[in-house]
Amino acid sequence: MDLVFVIDGSKSLGPANFDLAKQFVNSIVYSLDVSGTGTHMGLLQYSSKVRTEFILGQYTSGRDINRAVSRMQYMGRGSMTGAALRHMFEYSFSAKEGARPDMPRVSIVFTDGGSQDDVSKWATKAKDAGITIYALGVGKAIEEELREIASKPDDKHLYYA
Repeated sequence: MDLVFVIDGSKSLGPANFDLAKQFVNSIVYSLDVSGTGTHMGLLQYSSKVRTEFILGQYTSGRDINRAVSRMQYMGRGSMTGAALRHMFEYSFSAKEGARPDMPRVSIVFTDGGSQDDVSKWATKAKDAGITIYALGVGKAIEEELREIASKPDDKHLYYA
């Protein structure tokens, strides 16, 4: 599959929860076949802006992805989850950023909720385009916002960490 993580780096999340999100990403890496022909992973971090940490297929081993995740620096500003979803939809799953045709497209979105912009529009566009979205609520996540982000059914695509 092509898997893109969208990690909340906002001030409200806090450095401790940011570190937990990084640990979670690293734990998932080892459960997948990350390779040139297997799973490709990309990662975005967002706060007031969206930053691509690495694109799909940039790294072809779990060890390289773990190193990249460990090097990520916490942004610590506002919370523009909608902008992150837009970036994920418009760029992260493009051929230019390494997306492969006929490959399942999955995104795992970490958020503490309370986005300063609309999440519904871009989450809907992504899901309508065939991207499966898992919403992971971290800290004081807002359930209604998580439901707008997550694919259906909620019980398979919405979690609290």
